[in-house]
Amino acid sequence: MKKFIILLPVFCCLMALFACNNTRTYADMKEDEKNTILEFITANDINVISMNQFLSQDSVTDVSKNQFVLFEDKGLYMQIVRKGAGEKLKDGETKTILCRYIEYSLEKKDTISANIYNSSVVDKMTVTNTKGTYEGSFEEGYMLNTYKNSSVPGGWLAPLPYINLTRKASEIAKVRIICPHSQGTANATQNVYACYYEITYELGR
Repeated sequence: MKKFIILLPVFCCLMALFACNNTRTYADMKEDEKNTILEFITANDINVISMNQFLSQDSVTDVSKNQFVLFEDKGLYMQIVRKGAGEKLKDGETKTILCRYIEYSLEKKDTISANIYNSSVVDKMTVTNTKGTYEGSFEEGYMLNTYKNSSVPGGWLAPLPYINLTRKASEIAKVRIICPHSQGTANATQNVYACYYEITYELGR
């Protein structure tokens, strides 16, 4: 009995130490995410440019050089594959935008959601521009059905000041985005993981 009483505190201390060593803080998870993003950038020979360079290039990225512009305030990287025909969403306007996309988890190294493989499905969102602040909600599609949340992630809205919207299929805007958890879905925000997206933006009716 005495032996048990002596060993019990030692056991408890060991369990507490084990628990501490296996508890990852939010800071730890953010650091892991940052490293995962940097590994993805390196592995894919991505040429990161500053916002100043991006703006000096008439707000385009050189795809032949695999340029992605870094939004430092968001931790988000964006490549404009096609700027699109038509016009930008004006201040005070609300438009329906149709999107086809692929969502790839940098952590899992796998596609976790997409509608590009089903020609009959398109994700529809309604977006409003209020003095340069964009807000959107999904009306239908895989993103809404997958995550049960109508809020459009900030990462999906970030390209809108720089792309044009048209219904002409051959000239719709297309972007690639490396999206940290803070600009991603509610699920990504909660679980702290980054995603890579390819998205097209077509003006709806």
